[in-house]
Amino acid sequence: MYIWRKIQKNYQKVNSKVLKSNRLNIKIIGRVIYGNGLGHRIGFPTANLSAEGCDLGAVANGVYAGFAVVGGVRHRAIVNIGFSPSVIEGGARRIEAHILDFDADLYGQTIEVELARFIRPEQKFPSREALTAQIGRDVATARAILQ
Repeated sequence: MYIWRKIQKNYQKVNSKVLKSNRLNIKIIGRVIYGNGLGHRIGFPTANLSAEGCDLGAVANGVYAGFAVVGGVRHRAIVNIGFSPSVIEGGARRIEAHILDFDADLYGQTIEVELARFIRPEQKFPSREALTAQIGRDVATARAILQ
């Protein structure tokens, strides 16, 4: 599988933990759909992607530094892939991107998201405040990686 070969080249697995690497270069194209709106309410709006037919089976759940291409313009982003256990109980796997320094309505548009670097695995937070604080740290990490 193409995606898995890319991950094997760019990651090392040690005791089931994924370590950071240079660059993943995994691209996901999808249409922006409505989510539950929590990201917007906590100050980190996300573009939720419908990536039907996109095989992400070999992509680890977690937070990534990356890019989002909107209207031909490439923007820095953090991307979450996973089940959002702090937000939804028993939900489906989701792809959502918080595009840094960007404010526009993207609903219905098709965008491209590129995963550049793994930041951390998915985790469940005890409160909305803890989740918000961690997203702030993830944004700072992504800015440092993507500068």
